[in-house]
Amino acid sequence: MDRREFLKATVAATLAATLRGQQAVAAERLRPFTLNYAPHFGMFANSAGDDLLDQLRFAADQGFRAWEDNPMKDRPVEQQAAIAKEMERLEMKMGVVSALKGVWKTVNFAGDNQAARDEVLTTMRGIVDVARRINATYLTVVPGLVDPKLPRDYQMANCIDLLKRCCDVVEPHGLVMVLEPLNRKTNHPGVLLHSSPQAYLICKAVARDSCKILFDIYHQQITEGNLIPNIDRCWDEIAYFQCGDNPGRREPGTGEINYRNVFAHLHGRGYSGIMGMEHKNAGKGVEGEAAVIQAYRDVDPNPVA
Repeated sequence: MDRREFLKATVAATLAATLRGQQAVAAERLRPFTLNYAPHFGMFANSAGDDLLDQLRFAADQGFRAWEDNPMKDRPVEQQAAIAKEMERLEMKMGVVSALKGVWKTVNFAGDNQAARDEVLTTMRGIVDVARRINATYLTVVPGLVDPKLPRDYQMANCIDLLKRCCDVVEPHGLVMVLEPLNRKTNHPGVLLHSSPQAYLICKAVARDSCKILFDIYHQQITEGNLIPNIDRCWDEIAYFQCGDNPGRREPGTGEINYRNVFAHLHGRGYSGIMGMEHKNAGKGVEGEAAVIQAYRDVDPNPVA
């Protein structure tokens, strides 16, 4: 082989190897995660840009198949529709939207004040059109603050009664309220609903398919720990999960929770719903966003062959 032919063969081999490497990277990038992890707007803004639809496309390219947007009801109707259309094209599922944004940080479910209770129902009616427009099923509900004037059991009875009335609003539209217990120790002192056994009791008392539990692993690690046994005890009432490591509420691997084991347990039990990524990024910029994606690759259960 003369020098010219040798150089041509070497270049061709190098290009072929490079192409195979690029294809392997692309395949890894596009391989869907086993669980339906749901990022939110802003989480990948450095990598994808400020355009919301570009952020959806970027996430889909990385293998994410779901999305969350708590403030969705505050977005213009045209933007809501555009988001829903692009998610449908990308075959991404819409996760929770906040049903009571702007309303839940007061005494309403627990108390006797009829105006506050009526406001909850009015707000719940208002979220129905938003949820239908964006193809959402799950509505996050935080049932307000404790009422220090009432014994706990009266508060619980009030809460259950109002939740039943909320079910009457959302159930005809195929929507499901997911009750989120929040931790009192670090983030939300004074909330009525704070533990998974309490959420389980409420859902059993309401006894409606439109009232289930949002089990936020971050919050429940702070409140009670014992994650897997509590998940198992609540299993038949859990419709949705969210995650974040503790301390710090950042991506898995930045704190004390063994997310590899927790996610494997959920996968082993057949959970096919959404896992909301309700946390901040530990790192900054593009590098921090890449670290978030890798963190989920590291703890994602192995797909079934």
